[in-house]
Amino acid sequence: MPTKSSVIPGFGPALGFTLFYLAVVVLIPLAALVFRAAGMGWTQFVHAAFAPRVLASYRMSFGGALVAALFNVFAGTLVAWVLVRYRFPGRKLLDAMVDLPFALPTAVAGISLTAIYAPNGIVGHLLQPLGIRVAFSPLGVVVAMTFIGLPFVVRTVQPVLEDQEAESEEVAASLGASRRQVFRLVILPTIAPALLTGFALAFARALGEYGSVIFIAGNMPGLSEIAPLLIVTKLEQYDYAGATAIAVVMLTAAFLLLLAINSLQKWRQSRFTSG
Repeated sequence: MPTKSSVIPGFGPALGFTLFYLAVVVLIPLAALVFRAAGMGWTQFVHAAFAPRVLASYRMSFGGALVAALFNVFAGTLVAWVLVRYRFPGRKLLDAMVDLPFALPTAVAGISLTAIYAPNGIVGHLLQPLGIRVAFSPLGVVVAMTFIGLPFVVRTVQPVLEDQEAESEEVAASLGASRRQVFRLVILPTIAPALLTGFALAFARALGEYGSVIFIAGNMPGLSEIAPLLIVTKLEQYDYAGATAIAVVMLTAAFLLLLAINSLQKWRQSRFTSG
């Protein structure tokens, strides 16, 4: 039987280039980081990676990224639903604005958010009498992480909603299903894998965000200081061991969390397919 020709290289060269590219760009730098941390003594590593100030930065980074990603799952799904299911003037402009956090330099985003939410800003001066402080507080960190993570959820959910046929929802409604049942039994199972993917991408992006956060956070140790900023601070102080220890903890925690989310997504897809 004749083999089907392809315009791209064969499996061997393509696989070889893929492995080489991943090794140079991803694996070798990460391995160098791990090996450098392994050269530290265990006592030194624990002292550098789990000091009280460092633990506070972990709580701010992981907690803020988690809250922002969860909010983006809800807000991003709603935005994707509006863009797919409704036709209104300015829809294409709104669709293009979703990608704005992708294009904006992170420093520009941070300065813009700070100008808006500062006590004398457009929104900040309205929230100040209510006792709500966004800029230079942990809430500002969450706001910045939400801003840069929203497009990941919208762009993963939007294609799934576009491919989903509205007839299935109409059939369920004609059989007596309520709107809540239609969403829970028809729509949600379809978009669930995309939601998990969007959540993972938004969380990972927020966890590693630096530029937009440092402007609005206030960077107060123990309160609004994020782990990436603490890594940069230690590098500026020539504390390479401390910076490496924090980076390894961040890398390990992020990898384990993303691995768990991907495993849950695969389990969810296999269960949905077999069912």
